[in-house]
Amino acid sequence: MPFPTRKTTRTGAAFRALAAGAAVAALAPALTGCARVESTAPSTVRATDVQARFGTVDCREAKCIALTFDAGPSEHSARLLDILEEERVPATFFLLGKRHIDTYPELVRRMADEGHEVASHTWTHRILTELEPDAIREELERTNDEIERLTGRRPTLMRPPQGRTNDTVHEISRELGLSEVLWSVTAKDYRTTDSDLITRRVLAQSSRDGIILLHDLYDGTVPAVPGIIDALKKRGYVFVTVPQLLAPGKAEPGAVYR
Repeated sequence: MPFPTRKTTRTGAAFRALAAGAAVAALAPALTGCARVESTAPSTVRATDVQARFGTVDCREAKCIALTFDAGPSEHSARLLDILEEERVPATFFLLGKRHIDTYPELVRRMADEGHEVASHTWTHRILTELEPDAIREELERTNDEIERLTGRRPTLMRPPQGRTNDTVHEISRELGLSEVLWSVTAKDYRTTDSDLITRRVLAQSSRDGIILLHDLYDGTVPAVPGIIDALKKRGYVFVTVPQLLAPGKAEPGAVYR
């Protein structure tokens, strides 16, 4: 969720497989605030296994969990990518545009080249629910354009700043071919540099089909990642990207997932 300013919103519940329907005020607190929004759990979207660079995973059978990182790239992202490569763990990166994508374009390319999912966290981290429709489009389209220019692939996922979303955001996301992805696990790493505390918070909240929210721009986060990966692997978890978590279903544009 956050970094020096942003994140929040709560959502919950359901649609059938494949049917549409369903960090940085301090990049802020976990899924609180805003109006309630219908969201879909990964288990309701799945209906065959999915092949990716990290191997074939069938999350209907495997105990899957997704690592996601907001508000990068940053000065810490290269080390994070090294760790993920060493551990053979894929992640989903929700990237910010201004002062991030435009500052570290080579890391955006590396994320894509190494098999991670590259997605949008808007251009400037403005709260989308406080903007007019044209401004929402600008925040999303500018980020998508730049990611596509750098990676050759246009994002299909986005995470609204602070998790704040509403019907207008859903409609514009649908128009732009974007699904909204929130989270079920947060370490609130924007509030602490204690890597052990970040690890404990993640492990205490993690469960099957979980979506873990972290921020690789904070000093305590990347050092916590090896311990998180090791502990969850020992518990039998398989790490996947968000699209892998949903497969063989697919995220529907305009729908919200958590």
